[in-house]
Order: sequence, then structure tokens, then C-alpha cells
Amino acid sequence: MTQTAYIFMDFDGVTHPWGEVEDFRCLPLIEAVLRDYDEARIVIASDWRMLFSLPKLVSRFAEDIRPRVAGVTPHVIPKHGAELHGLREREAMLWLGQHVPDVATATWCALDDAPGNWFSRSHLLLTDFKRGFTEEDAGALRRMLENFRTGTPVPAVSRQPSFLRRA
Repeated sequence: MTQTAYIFMDFDGVTHPWGEVEDFRCLPLIEAVLRDYDEARIVIASDWRMLFSLPKLVSRFAEDIRPRVAGVTPHVIPKHGAELHGLREREAMLWLGQHVPDVATATWCALDDAPGNWFSRSHLLLTDFKRGFTEEDAGALRRMLENFRTGTPVPAVSRQPSFLRRA
């Protein structure tokens, strides 16, 4: 049996470009990848989890994907500014600690446009906040999920967004 793979997903800058219409235009591409990996589950790690109920958040997904939304990460309030770095990953680890028998062997990745939210770069698929999730990202997510499925160590997929690359 294939191990469940958890995808901790941000919304702004992933499901749609950050600062534009919140139309979730990139979500169908993410869902297309998920349809090929029945073991993949979504955990919402977006700030939207503090504004909307879980049923409202789940309703954004296609009907066949909705049952695969496993929940939302807990909200941790940092005591100091320095605790902001890696905050989403700490929240994700808390969620895993509540839902899987052994966090150390859990299979997980993150879709986010903010690299400072995550310490574990090998688990981060970094999207370009100006574009959201792209075909290139879909290929990277497929490779990551395939590696999870086969038990292959996951190489780092965090990449520098195209707008930061030198021509």
C-alpha cells in the first residue's frame, strides 16, 4: 500500500497570482496532478484558514477532490519576529503530530510562494507569486509525488521564481 502524501498548500500566490483577483485560476492544474495520485491529501496552510470555515475552503475545490482535503494547519502566534521564519512548517509539523503515527517518517510537501515559511527546502515547491501554480510546477509536483510513491529520496524542488532569475 502506498503511504499517504500530505500537501500543505497556500492559496495566494499558488492557486492564483498574489494581489490579483482571487479566482483560484490555477487550482484546476493542481487538481489535475492530484487525480493521478490517489494517496495525496491536501492540508490548507493558507492564511485563508483563519478567515473562512473548513467547509467554505473545501468548496473551492472540485467535487471529486473535496474529500481529499484533510484539514487546516493550526494557527501558531509567534512571540517574536524571529519566529516568523519557518512558521508554516512548524504549523505543518504540529498538524502531522496530531494526525500521523510518526512525524519523522511522514510523507509531505508544501506548495507556497513564500520561501521564508519553510525550513525544509527539499519539501517545498516554491511558486512564483506573480503567476501562481504553473505547468512547470505541475511537473515538479508530479516528480515529487512519484518519488514519494516509489520511496525515492526527494531532491530539492524549490526553485528561484522566474522573475528573480538572471536573463
